[in-house]
Amino acid sequence: MTIAVARRAEDLHAQYRPGAPRAVVMTLGALHEGHAANIHAARERVGPDGQIVVTVYVNPLQFGAGEDFDRYPRTLDADVQLAGAAGADLVFAPADDVMYPAGRPLIRIAAGPLGERLEGASRPGHFDGMLTVVAKLLHLTRPDYALFGEKDAQQLALIRRMVRDLDFPVEIVPVATVREPDGLALSSRNRYLSPAERTTALALSGALFAARGHRAPAAARAAARGVLDAAAALDPPLALDYLVLLDPADLTEVPDGYRGEAIMAVAARVGTTRLIDNVRLALGGNA
Repeated sequence: MTIAVARRAEDLHAQYRPGAPRAVVMTLGALHEGHAANIHAARERVGPDGQIVVTVYVNPLQFGAGEDFDRYPRTLDADVQLAGAAGADLVFAPADDVMYPAGRPLIRIAAGPLGERLEGASRPGHFDGMLTVVAKLLHLTRPDYALFGEKDAQQLALIRRMVRDLDFPVEIVPVATVREPDGLALSSRNRYLSPAERTTALALSGALFAARGHRAPAAARAAARGVLDAAAALDPPLALDYLVLLDPADLTEVPDGYRGEAIMAVAARVGTTRLIDNVRLALGGNA
């Protein structure tokens, strides 16, 4: 399916359908079936007469020193094709001078304490840059709905909090993580992995799935840690950044004895590639 591609804000706004419900799916590009799932979910929200905008922008503000900004894949032609095939109506692919006409902005959204933990501790300033571009894209695309994958649990929590705290007139819709048949969570960074590295990377989902069989927090942590410890001895090894069991309400670590829904999240490096994943667990009891 051929769809329109807008490069500037005025071109984007010229494509809008007055009165039609609109959804936005924000991406860094290098689209895959996880993004397609977000587009499919967007269509369910807006219906056949609604409009779906996919943004493709590699945002420099959310990449820190030494991260993969320069090598991050730019595949716009393929992205437009996938977005159209998934049912999107329009791709917004701005250049840096459209998003930041005066250069890097002096005024930015601050993620606050929630953005300083976990991914924020490993990537200082990342979430400030992410929230700043999401805020700009929400203003530019003017959606009724914005869809984000659950794989980036901290990102989703921060966007929801920003929208609530700053009264953005949009509903944030989470979309379940899409996985390869072997369990690996889909990510644009998976293409960096060699075959051997990809085998090691399966330990992330393997650890999370191992935790699913346990209802006590300590047992869930121990089951996941066992898988990750074994992967640290592989060639190439998995280098664990964190394994945490979190309260979904505020992403704080849950204590032993916790009952209710929790998020187990993991981050690790395999070779030069940093990967994240998470699952939701129902905790309570001693098993």
